[in-house]
Amino acid sequence: MARGTLRIFLGAAPGVGKTYEMLEEAHRLGERGEDVVVAFALDHGRADTRALLDGLEVIPPRRLPYRGTEFDEMDLDAVLARAPETAIVDEYAHTNIPGSRHPKRWEDIDELLNAGINVLSTVNIQHLASLGDVVNAITDVRQAETVPDEIVRRADQIHLVDISPELLRQRLGDGKIYSADKIDAALSNYFRLGNLTALRELALLWLADRVDEGLARYREENDIQATWPARERIVVGLTGSPEGEVLIRRAARILNRVNGGDLLAVHVRAADGVAEESPQALEAQRRLIQDLGGSYHIVAGEDPASALLDFARSVNATQIVVGISRHKKLAGLLGALFGGGIGTRVVRDSGDIDVHMVSHPLGGRGTGPVRQRDLGRIRVTIGFGLAVVLPILVQLMLSANPEPNITTAALIQLSGCVLVALIGGLWPAILAALWSSLLVNYYSTPPVGTLTISDPQNILALVVFVGVSAAVAVVVDISARRSKEASRARAEATTLGDLTRGAARAEDTLKGLLEQALDVFQVSGAALYTSTGDTDTGAPGRTVWRPVAEAGTRPPGGPDTADNIEQIDPTTRLVLTGRTLPASDRRLLGAFGVHLSAQLERQQLAASRREVLRLAESNTMRTSILRAVSHDLRTPLAGIKLAVGGLLQHGVKYTPEEEEDLLQTIDASADRLDLLVGNLLDMSRISADSVNPLLRPVRWSEVVPAALHGTPPGRVRVELPANMPEIDADPGMLERVIANIVENAVKYAPDSEIVLVGAVGGFRSATIAGRPASELRIIDHGQGVPAERVVEMFRPFQRLDDIPQTNGVGLGLAVAKGFTEAMGGTLSAEETPGGGLTMVILLPLSTGAAPDGGDRQAPVQPQSLLARRTDSRPFQSSTTENP
Repeated sequence: MARGTLRIFLGAAPGVGKTYEMLEEAHRLGERGEDVVVAFALDHGRADTRALLDGLEVIPPRRLPYRGTEFDEMDLDAVLARAPETAIVDEYAHTNIPGSRHPKRWEDIDELLNAGINVLSTVNIQHLASLGDVVNAITDVRQAETVPDEIVRRADQIHLVDISPELLRQRLGDGKIYSADKIDAALSNYFRLGNLTALRELALLWLADRVDEGLARYREENDIQATWPARERIVVGLTGSPEGEVLIRRAARILNRVNGGDLLAVHVRAADGVAEESPQALEAQRRLIQDLGGSYHIVAGEDPASALLDFARSVNATQIVVGISRHKKLAGLLGALFGGGIGTRVVRDSGDIDVHMVSHPLGGRGTGPVRQRDLGRIRVTIGFGLAVVLPILVQLMLSANPEPNITTAALIQLSGCVLVALIGGLWPAILAALWSSLLVNYYSTPPVGTLTISDPQNILALVVFVGVSAAVAVVVDISARRSKEASRARAEATTLGDLTRGAARAEDTLKGLLEQALDVFQVSGAALYTSTGDTDTGAPGRTVWRPVAEAGTRPPGGPDTADNIEQIDPTTRLVLTGRTLPASDRRLLGAFGVHLSAQLERQQLAASRREVLRLAESNTMRTSILRAVSHDLRTPLAGIKLAVGGLLQHGVKYTPEEEEDLLQTIDASADRLDLLVGNLLDMSRISADSVNPLLRPVRWSEVVPAALHGTPPGRVRVELPANMPEIDADPGMLERVIANIVENAVKYAPDSEIVLVGAVGGFRSATIAGRPASELRIIDHGQGVPAERVVEMFRPFQRLDDIPQTNGVGLGLAVAKGFTEAMGGTLSAEETPGGGLTMVILLPLSTGAAPDGGDRQAPVQPQSLLARRTDSRPFQSSTTENP
């Protein structure tokens, strides 16, 4: 009997519709004439799912007792006896009640498959054994029921049931997944947007791995060697030269011709090519690739061609873009990308990867073969002198031996060539080798005294001598140059590291960086100049340069009078005076230019931001205070004035009830005025950074009851888990924060129940500045706030739609946010699925010690001095509004 096929409907979370789609598939199979039965399926209390069970044959479940309660389990024997073509079995990872034939339901399904019955089943990603720890870290919920990944992978088909996290939360909010009393707690814990997004990504990645395994198995079974790239991925090879931007833009245009793909720029840093990099060019190319939506990478390798190809293969690249000079065909071919012949080797060894050779003008750093650093004129001159003199001196020493020996003479002369290579480099050593070979031939090779060589073996010996001398000279020369380059690179790296650390400090200025340049380059003056495009009125066509920062005893008078000019960008120049820098220092000078440019941009942005904020705050405060004084503060004053005026009228007599009513009006108006002024004072303290909370370990359950004092009965429901840990907070401030938010919700969601939910754990665990944190969610189902106005909601003097008849001046949420941040926490707002607003208070968990910079309060201190009021309800304010 052939084994049945298994189809699994995989979901990222409960409620995505796995059972629903499975039952829909059962109906489709039945319509095609297949014999389908429902062996076990749960509707989970969902009417839509329950409706799909109608019209399908359902095998009644077995009732098994366990710990005094009976549970439903699949009747395996009944299904085997019925022997349908296809059986519907829900919850693949389910653990059976003790007394069942198998411990796990997937084992029951395996028996059905062995009996030749096809099976449709469901499983959630959190039930896969390999992902248990990951899911627990994300949701803080450990799954008790798991199934080995390998068992699920053996399924003949896996169908992903996928919906967006936003839609899933919407379905939950609409009551389509859980009952109404479980919705708010679920939204605040397991069904957070971050949790669902992470679970969805896990499901997609796990299924993608299975697809890759299937593709690899198919290719292996059919002996397919060619690559099958499923996604276009282009790698751009960069040399650190200006033409890199041309390559990046060309690659981007190639990628735009296809529907989707990845763009990666890689700079292969070879050991002999670091000196030829341009920091400005690489920085500009890094920004360009990021602006185009790509990624920038740096890899190291002795062989740039192999390193580039290895990187391309590691990312499954489909195309490579490299550069080649359009001038001089031979130079262009040899100078492509990183060095002579590199581009040609990339093309030759690329295999199935397409290579685009993009031409560019010859010039700039890195476009041709890498040129070795000069060892210095003095050393080279001394080397040439030794190449002429040293072989003669060695030969004079050898002349003391009356019987010349060609082997001895060659070895001693070879030692002289090595010495010349160590001092003067390659060409002096080559000259010494040729000159020494002539001397050995004349004085030590028979017949002595002539350049004639009678023995052919001596000819071979001289050729080998010259070859070995040249080879040793090359090796010694390269070693000496590399050693010098390494020393210079180490010095540059140290300098750049110091420069980076200095630029990272907030207090560093442009002048400080220029003063570092004075020491590094040993110059007397340095300055940074910018141009706005203006021209000199006295000299038309001449650009006007303005100094931004200067340093040194003799700052440059301008770019025209400087000894060294480094162009940072078209409108910015770094200039130095005091000495002309050698070419070897240009790269380091370019790095200084990049740091100065970043610092200048940072200062300009900070200045612009401060000015904009100052103007905006000034205008907002001015308008809001005028409105508050002209309307909100005058309203309670008008009530007090009217009531007092009536009582002072001598010709009018009031009944005791009327007098009591007027006195209550005065009292209520005075309370309202006091609260308005109190919020104004609190806001002024927050604006002046004069709020000093007295922090101590506090539990949410200690603060919430006092904060809810005075709220309308039945309007607020509290769901605080018993295991919520202590937080560091000022109890008085925290009461004020909760009270303001709750009263705000009561006011603007008059027909909604307000729910306070304490969340334990969550997506990657909540943290504040690296510290674990706990949160309280205050949920309403009112009219909500548009997403684009959430930021405005926390600004001072903001009210919902600026309704003038609303009590208060719009400071409640601003005060709540200010107090929360003063305690080291955050206050944010989210949309409630199904409509409404959810306010999230996040505060750091208590460590048992006073937080840095904070004073610890005595354990029994009930309120902070700041938040203390004479009113019996110190934190109940009527001035807390949404925008």
